[in-house]
Amino acid sequence: MKMIIMLNGAFGVGKTTTANMLLTHIENSMIYDPEEVGFMLRNIITEEIKHPDERKNDFQAIALWRVLTVKVASEIKRKYKRNLIVPMTIRNYDYYNYIRDGFRAFDEELYHFCLTAKTETIHKRLLERGDKAGAWAFKQTEDCIEGFLKHDFSEYIDAEKNDPSAVVQIILDKVGHTNRE
Repeated sequence: MKMIIMLNGAFGVGKTTTANMLLTHIENSMIYDPEEVGFMLRNIITEEIKHPDERKNDFQAIALWRVLTVKVASEIKRKYKRNLIVPMTIRNYDYYNYIRDGFRAFDEELYHFCLTAKTETIHKRLLERGDKAGAWAFKQTEDCIEGFLKHDFSEYIDAEKNDPSAVVQIILDKVGHTNRE
């Protein structure tokens, strides 16, 4: 079975924890974090090079980020033949659709889960992981929550009411995968 599992949600909601736990349950899988593509582009595409609509405090606004996110995933799947677990915070519905459709073009077994929690819970988790209060991730929380409510991001999982093990089990059940442990 080869598949892509997209894990979406606000910064600090539990995507990385969930992704790491899924690795232990899904054979032949790996984490592919599109944030790494964004970090690379942020270092290469300077402000004076960016198009006016890309001059935001978010590398996702760089059109090349979306293109490369899909292309890199496609190449990883082709070369390494792995299931991809993709944690990412993507609240812009157009960007989400581009990436989802791009992934689906080379792997029809695509799942998307949007982890949710209250602002207070997310901020508490951000502090616990070492983020500074008021930092960039904190400032994105409300926009993320609003974006996830405004548009249909398919499968929602309450990461506040469900601990990480329960979130993982919900995902495993939805993708039809039996727990290895």
